[in-house]
Amino acid sequence: MTSRAKKTKVARPTAAAATKKKSKLSFFPEALGELKKAHWPTRQEAFRLSLLVIIVCAVVGAILGVLDYGFTRLFTDLLVGG
Repeated sequence: MTSRAKKTKVARPTAAAATKKKSKLSFFPEALGELKKAHWPTRQEAFRLSLLVIIVCAVVGAILGVLDYGFTRLFTDLLVGG
């Protein structure tokens, strides 16, 4: 046998066994506690980010609209014959 002894693995309790069963109503105080820890944007940040989302949506919508129009015209011309 080698000079190193093999380590025996110690069985650890699973996560389910380690946690206690919680009440269904304990969700609400925990959720409020998590909301208090969250980083909330300032009014200026919220306005700037909302404006950015609106602009990106408008640009993507315009691109998709142009593509849709182009494909509609292409298929109409090909299938219907003009």
